[in-house]
Amino acid sequence: MPGALNGYRIIDATQVISGPLATRILADQGADVIKIEPPNGDILRHMGGISGLSPAFVTINRSKRSLVLDLKKEAALEALKKLVMDADVFVQNSRPGRAEEMGIGEAALRTLNPKLIYVSICGFGETGPFSHKRVYDPLIQGMSGLCDIQGGVGERPRLVRVIVPDKVTAMTAAQSITAALLARERTGEGQHLRVSMLDAVLAFIWPEGMAYQTFISEDLPTPKPVARRDLVYDTSDGFLIVSTVSPREWKGFCEAVERPDLLQDPRFKDAAGLVRNARERLEIMAEILRERPTAHWLDLLDRADVPCAPVLRREEVHLDPQVIENGILVEDQHPVVGPIRQPRPAERLEGTPSAIRSPAPTLGEQSREILSEAGFSDREIEALREAGALGAA
Repeated sequence: MPGALNGYRIIDATQVISGPLATRILADQGADVIKIEPPNGDILRHMGGISGLSPAFVTINRSKRSLVLDLKKEAALEALKKLVMDADVFVQNSRPGRAEEMGIGEAALRTLNPKLIYVSICGFGETGPFSHKRVYDPLIQGMSGLCDIQGGVGERPRLVRVIVPDKVTAMTAAQSITAALLARERTGEGQHLRVSMLDAVLAFIWPEGMAYQTFISEDLPTPKPVARRDLVYDTSDGFLIVSTVSPREWKGFCEAVERPDLLQDPRFKDAAGLVRNARERLEIMAEILRERPTAHWLDLLDRADVPCAPVLRREEVHLDPQVIENGILVEDQHPVVGPIRQPRPAERLEGTPSAIRSPAPTLGEQSREILSEAGFSDREIEALREAGALGAA
């Protein structure tokens, strides 16, 4: 069954995570995504794995087709421009100014296709003192305040151990591309879409992570964040997450653990007190929860309607009954690397379902196919190859 974006063609000239993940989301949703790679391939291919297919590459570049073009060669650049003429979206994640230097900037491609959605993804923004920098995820974690949030008040800043900024940027870009396509359906006009990682992450963390930076009026007192432990509790045989945000949940917790005396504690009598005295409340909870096994607490707290969940090790996630019931993880046979496990598309559209439409391609696997569709003859394709403009199949 065709996906929601069936019929749209996206030229993906991005590498590593943010751009490729954005276009992967759209590819799963039915778009024809042509991944343009240099002769050595996207560097993510070579970060472990088999035959130029690392685990991250396999998941982030599924449902796409690969075309290898050496854009340092004029013939390859002309071939790319021919593809752009019939495309709906062009995406690049080079440093600001680099695409223009290569001859694939927005102005150059707009003359070929006025309705094109041209997407620029960058790290710190198009201008400013950091705009020229090479950027990876940890730099944005540091600049955005995310490391400070992760470390906690008065503690050493810490990196989040997954690449949050890259992925948040990808999701922001993917949603914005669909918005731009919808706008084009209404107006008939293309546009330039710009997304920086720093912009995306600040927007992502601000509502609660930067809550105390929100009110700037001198008439409003700015409360200071309370230093407190996190919500991972030791049990007698593992770990547990418990969240008691509201008075109702606090009451349920106290009754479930048979500590009615805590309900009389004036520090915790209302929602404001639960927040203001969070450190003391969480330490009390920690003392209680370490006395019994995880399964014991899950049963009691669930019956009391208190939000709780086990803390799973990475190797346990795919075995969890809820993950299995949701069908989140799927297993398949990749023609090169063999059996693989990966998450299906998170969104579920009833009429135009997203799906893993094809395995991640080997380097240049569809080069001839893509160029043939664009009107290149076999002779012209061989000429490109002989000129060194076209990479391996």
